Amino acid sequence: MPKCRVFAIDDNLKEIVADGLYGKHMFGASVSVAVVKFVAAQGHDLPAKSHSHGEEASLQLLGGCSVFESSDSEETDLESVMDSGDALIIPAGVLHYGSNRFGAEGVSLRLNVVTPAREEYGPEDSTPYYPLKNRSR
Repeated sequence: MPKCRVFAIDDNLKEIVADGLYGKHMFGASVSVAVVKFVAAQGHDLPAKSHSHGEEASLQLLGGCSVFESSDSEETDLESVMDSGDALIIPAGVLHYGSNRFGAEGVSLRLNVVTPAREEYGPEDSTPYYPLKNRSR
């Protein structure tokens, strides 16, 4: 029988990019939960590449970000602006990417919940995959 598990938001994050990007994730039977933390030191230069996956609820905890729905050109991409405390639902299969904004704390911190589970994150005890522009992994 499955058991409840506690997921501390800002503890034990894995370094994805030194001084710029940290994260961790957890899987349920049909959902994945990930914490993504961008740090201003190097996080300004880490845009995500356009990608899609299952339906996602994204909760902006600190700082801010913009999520762009991809179109034929970046000039016509649709922008959704998120500030601390905002939530966004991204429909399954929608091509999108993000850009971060940093407040006084120098952090952009998000909690992402995706269904079905986003298996490309990798095993729970590994450094999670993040779709960065100009990087294959």
